[in-house]
Amino acid sequence: MKVGLVYDLRSEYLAAGFSEEQTAELDHEETIEALRLGLTALGFEVEAVGSARALAGALAHGRRWDFVFNIAEGLFGSGREALAPALLDAWRIPYTFSDPLVMALCLDKAMCKRVVRDLGLPTPDFALVRSEKDLAELRLGYPVFAKPVAEGTGKGVSAASRAGDRKELAAVCRTLLKRFHQPVLVEAYLPGREFTVGVVGTGELARPLGVMEVVLRGGAEPGAYSYSNKANFESVVDYLPAVGPEAEEAAQLALDVWRGLGCRDGGRVDIRQDGQGRAQFMEVNPLAGLNPNISDLPILCRMNGVSYQDLLRMIVQSALERLPLDPDRERPLRG
Repeated sequence: MKVGLVYDLRSEYLAAGFSEEQTAELDHEETIEALRLGLTALGFEVEAVGSARALAGALAHGRRWDFVFNIAEGLFGSGREALAPALLDAWRIPYTFSDPLVMALCLDKAMCKRVVRDLGLPTPDFALVRSEKDLAELRLGYPVFAKPVAEGTGKGVSAASRAGDRKELAAVCRTLLKRFHQPVLVEAYLPGREFTVGVVGTGELARPLGVMEVVLRGGAEPGAYSYSNKANFESVVDYLPAVGPEAEEAAQLALDVWRGLGCRDGGRVDIRQDGQGRAQFMEVNPLAGLNPNISDLPILCRMNGVSYQDLLRMIVQSALERLPLDPDRERPLRG
């Protein structure tokens, strides 16, 4: 079975003049090689395709695959993670991870929170600031937390994101609006423990892989799992396996969010506790990083006894369930 590997290589964008922060969500060569080796070990013939633009060119020139392992993040627009899935839907080629609707929804944190709230699941009160004029209509109590509405990897998140009054919030919103050219999500600040929950599978077959607590050390930027803290996690962050009732509550909320939004195959859900210790949904990553050494999901899996190869196998197995049955073709998926 032939598999296309679709991805955005960070080094290519850096060579084109984009900054370290702009490309923070994109993949390193070691990630692509780890995926190639892992998929080959599962019995697939792997062809490296490249970005969504490369995918579009390949499809237009007649290249085809039995399915595509897609981790392309894109770089521009709130639909950037939906580009590759939309192209593959147009050519009716199955692929890993969520469909275009879910990808776009989850990237827009405000829209995602509206759906989660409509599902009856707990998430902190929030408002969307498109310009400084919107601050006059804000009805949230302080402190609040501000971040770009459609970024990942902690981009735009810093110690200044926690605002204790209107003056501080106006300052951080001005900075973020100018820097990221997108609305700012402002939500009630959650002072409790922070967890990330790994999830694998789709629909009723989805299940938690484990819960990992994110604990900032003394030398970390305070108050948030920020861009700086994520970039320097080895020296300023402790990742701890979480067990017990609070971890179980976080895992159940993550699973309810995952199923309610229609996420597929594998990813992460970020949960933080409010002042009363209750789990609250923060955001979901349906296209989680898969660097075997530094990405949160593989790290979480390792501490819960799940190898990188096992993680890939579970993701692919979930995706293969959507392939039409072909009695003349055996699905490879080796051990």
